[in-house]
Amino acid sequence: MKDRIIVRLQIALLISCVSACASMPESLVSSPSVKLSNVQVVGLGFNAQTFLLSFDVTNPNPFPLPVSNVDYGVRLDGQRFASGETASKFTIPADGDASFAISVDLNLLQTAPQLLSIVRDGTRQDINYEVEGRFGVDIPLAPTLKYRNSGKLRLNSNTF
Repeated sequence: MKDRIIVRLQIALLISCVSACASMPESLVSSPSVKLSNVQVVGLGFNAQTFLLSFDVTNPNPFPLPVSNVDYGVRLDGQRFASGETASKFTIPADGDASFAISVDLNLLQTAPQLLSIVRDGTRQDINYEVEGRFGVDIPLAPTLKYRNSGKLRLNSNTF
């Protein structure tokens, strides 16, 4: 009888430790900050345009963040520009900065003619942007890390 009580206490202790560990990384891993640094046209065609979206990211954690995938959404001047998910393997250094880029194929002529004028006007003036999404990280038990930011961006006039 005494052995059963000890086994039950051990099981209860094990369950509470496992559940505590599962919720711990969420409070221990801070989300990185993300900034849209450049939007560049890398291919123009009648049916599709290819853009390279460049991002700067800052890791506030005292340990590196090994990123396995990026879920992203980008708005330019309040208009949805691009969104999706991509497998991206890179590491953001501890208390440091990194950059990454995503290639996006769009058809601005059919889906959003107003964005075409925003992209053209952005070569002459700053435009507002918003980015949001999540990083999947290769850290055991760590949740996906959400990010959200906004700012102003001047598009590179050499690419249009």
